[in-house]
Amino acid sequence: MIADVAVPVPLGRPFSYEVPASLLTLVSPGMRVLCPFGPRKTLGVVLDVSDREPTFDRSKLRPIAAVVDLEPVLPPELLAFLRELASYYLAPIGEVLRMALPALERTQVRAIKEHDHEGKSLKGRKVGGREITMVKLRKELAAEPHPPGIKLRGRAVEVLEYLLACPETSIPRLEQRWKGARAAVKRLAALGLVDLTRREVPSSPFFADPVDRDVPPALNSFQERATEALRDALASGLARSFLLFGVTGSGKTEVYLRAIASCLAAGKGALVLVPEIALTPQLVGRFRARFGDDVAVIHSGLKESERHLMWQRLRSGAVQVAIGARSALFAPVQKLGLIVVDEEHDGSFKQEEGARYHARDMALLRAYRAGAVAVLGSATPSLESEMLCRQGKLTRLELPERAHATALLPKVELVDLKRVGPGPSGHPLLSLPLHRAIEQTLAANEQTILFLNRRGFAPSVICEGCGTIVRCGSCSVALTFHRRQGLVCHYCDFHCALPDQCPECRGKLALEGLGTEKLEAAVAAAFPSARVARLDRDVASGAKAEQVIERVRSGEVDILVGTQMVTKGHDLPRVTLVGVINADASLSMPDFRAAERGFQLLVQVAGRAGRSDRPGTVLIQTRDPENPAIVFAAKHDVRGFVAREMVDREEGPYPPFARLAMIRLDGVEERQTQEVAQAVADVARRAKTPQAEQVDVLGPVAPPLARLRGRFRFQVLLRSKERPPLRACLHALMPHLDRLGGKVRIVIDVDPVQMM
Repeated sequence: MIADVAVPVPLGRPFSYEVPASLLTLVSPGMRVLCPFGPRKTLGVVLDVSDREPTFDRSKLRPIAAVVDLEPVLPPELLAFLRELASYYLAPIGEVLRMALPALERTQVRAIKEHDHEGKSLKGRKVGGREITMVKLRKELAAEPHPPGIKLRGRAVEVLEYLLACPETSIPRLEQRWKGARAAVKRLAALGLVDLTRREVPSSPFFADPVDRDVPPALNSFQERATEALRDALASGLARSFLLFGVTGSGKTEVYLRAIASCLAAGKGALVLVPEIALTPQLVGRFRARFGDDVAVIHSGLKESERHLMWQRLRSGAVQVAIGARSALFAPVQKLGLIVVDEEHDGSFKQEEGARYHARDMALLRAYRAGAVAVLGSATPSLESEMLCRQGKLTRLELPERAHATALLPKVELVDLKRVGPGPSGHPLLSLPLHRAIEQTLAANEQTILFLNRRGFAPSVICEGCGTIVRCGSCSVALTFHRRQGLVCHYCDFHCALPDQCPECRGKLALEGLGTEKLEAAVAAAFPSARVARLDRDVASGAKAEQVIERVRSGEVDILVGTQMVTKGHDLPRVTLVGVINADASLSMPDFRAAERGFQLLVQVAGRAGRSDRPGTVLIQTRDPENPAIVFAAKHDVRGFVAREMVDREEGPYPPFARLAMIRLDGVEERQTQEVAQAVADVARRAKTPQAEQVDVLGPVAPPLARLRGRFRFQVLLRSKERPPLRACLHALMPHLDRLGGKVRIVIDVDPVQMM
């Protein structure tokens, strides 16, 4: 028997190995095996096993050394999906499979490489969490909360009343509220009023604090219709895909929760993808309140042991709901019935290194192959999803109103910075209308969010004499000044102190522009009595970001300054004012998606205001108040923006009216890299199969970021109105890339998102 094995190397094909007689009954697709690869042994994944004759001398076949698992770690559904993903993105199959596999414990790795364990599964050190005691009110007490003949007093009465409102909780949660809660629970259990169970809780920060179970709120008519449509789709057992288009604050998450409940009731599993790790703690809290701790959280911010435990719980079927960022797409959810992609428009769903997959697109594929239901949710859907709706590939569900009956979309005002002067602070980007609006918000004991999508204190440092901008020595970007770190490159993480004088003419250096750090200082100086906080990647990420948001939610912050981290998903009821400091920054990027991204940012950040019964106001500061993206955002007019942008894209043509593939090249020598890029473009132009003739080859050109981390960059863009001609051209080009590359790195990016 011959096994095709994918090994974690940057090669696009699997390798063939002989299956020893002692392993014939153990080796099957989806299992990890130890294989000789050159002078060493490596871990691989079996793709296929057959009794075919090899196309080369059988004596050259090397045998599999050991089997790592007693059963496949990748179920057939997931393995087939991963192979299709690798094929679509022209990515090495071994690297794709590695993304879906749990990290082996170091003790396992050493043991596997040092010994041949014929057919035996190796067990590493125990990884797991902690056990807590859950308290659940017996069902019959809901109708008869105070059974006759049973007398309670003191703490036991308080705990019982709490359980009547929240039927299931944990002893640690009760102990947070009352001293002596454990003794009271024992008294209730002895009287037969509550049941006690032990439950393992992962040692992840997302599960550090106990959460009470919630009671599902009443749905409005639009939520009810969307929930019913998803319930019917799940009951049909057929693959269906939906776009849940709901305004900010319309209750999309509640629709997700109802759909997941229907999925679980049918004995199937669910997968939820979110764009940012910063969103995950808030979402996990809501899911735990609804489904308990039987939820797996998967993302790159977890420790290896935590990720391993989550993977094991999903693979065994002990947990049926997985939540996470992009990489959670590969979670081994058993009997997959539902995939939700929240904020589907977000660019962070595209992987920009290694296997350059798009999690949103691949979520649709995985759901289709698994016969599951896919739901893409957004207040500002991507143009690609809008096109799928037009083509009938997605069914549109709409939530046109906010979930709370008293919560209305905020009033949006444009502040023309060409005509309006600065406020009392004197800073040109803290205009007089914005300053007065912040004063009124503070006086009303309400909260403000100020959005500026630039980190640091000053985005650049410039010489007042010769005009030289201090740049990174390894990247073609200006260094950003941070008060604590000095000058920083946000691309290669280079750090240095701020020079005393210009390195070119020894003139005086000045700080140019405004970043969130400087804005925070300016706001604190302008409003000395206000409590000001900042949320960007310099001060918070992951669980730390949630701590900042929790301070806002609890009323400890009056003004929150931040980057796009403040725009997504956060429900902050006391925020009534949002100020967009410079709306033009995101609209001026040299990218055909700049208008779409700018519009989405404006709508999303505006949606943070007025989410409860307090009316909200949004002030958008701009020097181009007639820009269509700004005009449509001010009206909350998603349909109008989409209609206009679709016309512009079709003229290009650009996605969704065209298919793109970007060939990215980088090397240490600029001229050599440019010559290789030209050779690649020439080969692509000569690849004239009948289909490939329909492909435009654009470039080579240096991108706006022409040098990063000491390497010069060029790119060649392939464009076609249809997918088959583009793939035909790429397949004709691929055999030549190794020969052309040499010291120049060449990467194919199918369906690119970043054009910089």
